[in-house]
Amino acid sequence: MDPTRVAGLEITDGPSGLKPGVRDAALPVDGGDGGEIDNLAANAVADVQRYWREHLPAVFNRDFRPLATLASYDSAGRGRVICGASTAGLVNAFYCAGEDVVAWDRGELLPTLGDSIGSAAVMAVLAHEIGHAVQFRLGLPAATPSIVKEQQADCYTGAYFRWVAEGKSAMFQVSTGRGLNEVLTALFRIRDSAGVAFDDDGAHGSAFDRVSAFQFGFTDGPARCAMIDEREIEGRSTQGGSGSAAANVRLDDREALADLTTSLRQAFRLAATPPTLTAGAACGVTTEDSLASYCPESNQIALDLDGLVRIGTPPRRGRQGGIGDFAAFAEVASRYTLAVQQEGGFRLDGPVAAQRTACLTGYWASTIADGKRGSLTLSPGDLDEAIAEMLTRNSLIAADVQGRTLPAGFARVAAFRDGLSSGDQGTCGTKYR
Repeated sequence: MDPTRVAGLEITDGPSGLKPGVRDAALPVDGGDGGEIDNLAANAVADVQRYWREHLPAVFNRDFRPLATLASYDSAGRGRVICGASTAGLVNAFYCAGEDVVAWDRGELLPTLGDSIGSAAVMAVLAHEIGHAVQFRLGLPAATPSIVKEQQADCYTGAYFRWVAEGKSAMFQVSTGRGLNEVLTALFRIRDSAGVAFDDDGAHGSAFDRVSAFQFGFTDGPARCAMIDEREIEGRSTQGGSGSAAANVRLDDREALADLTTSLRQAFRLAATPPTLTAGAACGVTTEDSLASYCPESNQIALDLDGLVRIGTPPRRGRQGGIGDFAAFAEVASRYTLAVQQEGGFRLDGPVAAQRTACLTGYWASTIADGKRGSLTLSPGDLDEAIAEMLTRNSLIAADVQGRTLPAGFARVAAFRDGLSSGDQGTCGTKYR
């Protein structure tokens, strides 16, 4: 796997959004105000529909019929009725099959996503809703579980973004580095919270579920999306049962650190002496400001416990904060995998080593999944914390021995998922070498 590419495409960090000089599609928008957000949304709809006019016949042998209505509303304003529902306070975007309408909140949802993440996030929201329109045109039964509908729509979104990333859109552009990071961040932002089971009514999926579905579409195209069913989702979901609570522990807790060490030694049976975890030590190998470092000469993993506790503490509502305990645990695990790679004779520096590190960290996560023996187990929301860590600028989960991370969040998550889904340590050494 070439670390300089994303699903076969070169990693780029150029602008994402409308191409310069593009004329507005000028689609009619019921209730629109003609402002910047409505224009961006209408242009996105026009572009996604252009994609499906080409691909629905080519892939599914069906003609694509344009949406009957586009509707805009302000969730903070006076409510109006769309498809029998009031929009007052409805911070959302949705597709209604009965009236074949896609509607969006121009007052809060889209401007918030656009301002805090970027234009690609707004594009993703509209592409997702049109994904539901595609399902309707393909005759997906109305009784299909909501999680299947949502995962397919995320996947169709990925297929559309592949088309844009390949430069085939006349209106939009997206970089495979920063631009796709914006999309994945949006999917993280609108994920189901821990405690929502995959089979709950109205479930959309965890961040890991949603990002995975997007990547399936981006990598394999829309035919792969139609194959997503409840059985597949059940096989990869870690959300637990309805009402399952997320747990959070501090890494500076002696028992928690011991449990982490035990889980790593059980996952990776090293012939040599396993590395020791040492708080406060430093070995000078890591060039980035890392919270954990592997020291090959002394066979130690140096930990900044205060920093790991900060990243391991989830943010309170409306406040800045860390991510969650699994992000911290996985950062330490990633450094442990460097000892595994050293014993296997692999290089520890460079982008391929960073890919292999993410893959092996994903494999370790598979060994502590619910139902596996051990005192440390994945809890609902843990994999979402891994996603959040891998979308940060200096992700350590997908970094080499010097702390240099893979340049694209998409590639980081893909490598991690390879290890997690295979449940086979050997996969990482074979695929990333």
